Amino acid sequence: MKNSEENRPDFFPSASAAVTLGLLVTSGVLASPLPAKRIRQSASLWNFEPLTLEELCAACVRLGLKSVELVGPETFPVLRRHGLTCAIFGRHGFSKGFAHIEEHNECAAACFKALDEASEFGAPNVITFSGFTRGIDRETGFRNMVEGLKKVAAHAEKRKVTLCLEMLNSRVNLPMRGHPDYFCDDIDMSMEIVKAVSSSRVKVLFDIYHVQIMHGDVIRRIRQYAPWIGHVHTAGNPGRSDLDGADQELNYPVIMKTLLEVGYAGFVGQEFIPRGPKKEDKIRALEAAVRLCDVQLGTL
Repeated sequence: MKNSEENRPDFFPSASAAVTLGLLVTSGVLASPLPAKRIRQSASLWNFEPLTLEELCAACVRLGLKSVELVGPETFPVLRRHGLTCAIFGRHGFSKGFAHIEEHNECAAACFKALDEASEFGAPNVITFSGFTRGIDRETGFRNMVEGLKKVAAHAEKRKVTLCLEMLNSRVNLPMRGHPDYFCDDIDMSMEIVKAVSSSRVKVLFDIYHVQIMHGDVIRRIRQYAPWIGHVHTAGNPGRSDLDGADQELNYPVIMKTLLEVGYAGFVGQEFIPRGPKKEDKIRALEAAVRLCDVQLGTL
């Protein structure tokens, strides 16, 4: 099974996970669970390497998170054992997608399979992509996207799982940070595509990092497009790193407050790449991000 982004590597549970987490907690690296949150937070796995799945699950439980995402169905027994869900996952990478008619059957089949798996496990969302432009014009690509997503929409409705189209930036050409030639690199166009599909179960994955790079004006767009946002991802900008660095331009507490104000009830997935290389650095960065995004209405 392919991860939802081809540059998100596979991870496997480690037999030493419990020991590692125990040491981190004992040393004070990992604090006690956070209080109940208004924003439901999740952590993706690929960006917290070298933490294993077991270690990340244990950290999420201690921090009060309810999900580990962007992992395959083969990991669901581990998540279930920790009392976690998987907020979003997928079965085809971002290089192929519904922008090209010739890729419709392959991508639709992958989405059908993921929607079935998500429904059986109780995961709320499945991720999908547009694929690369490869010379196709915007009008044709838009039409193909709508046609392709409509092929899957009825099954998503039947399974009561939301299919989320991810908009990715095409400007930053760095490893694991940009996607040159990606077709749906425009949040406004991506929203128009899902609106044209006209299904309550086809929405957009609003990745704050990618939107900031391509457009900025994040808060206004959250307010404008609230009904069509199915999932949210975070990362600091510039650099896709920790959310609270002195060199960062995104005000995450205010962005989270805006999500609450528009009634967003889905998950916010922490998908930033922590600066520190060690496991304890990763956990500290996750805890800091979770606390930063744990806002209440009327508190800012």
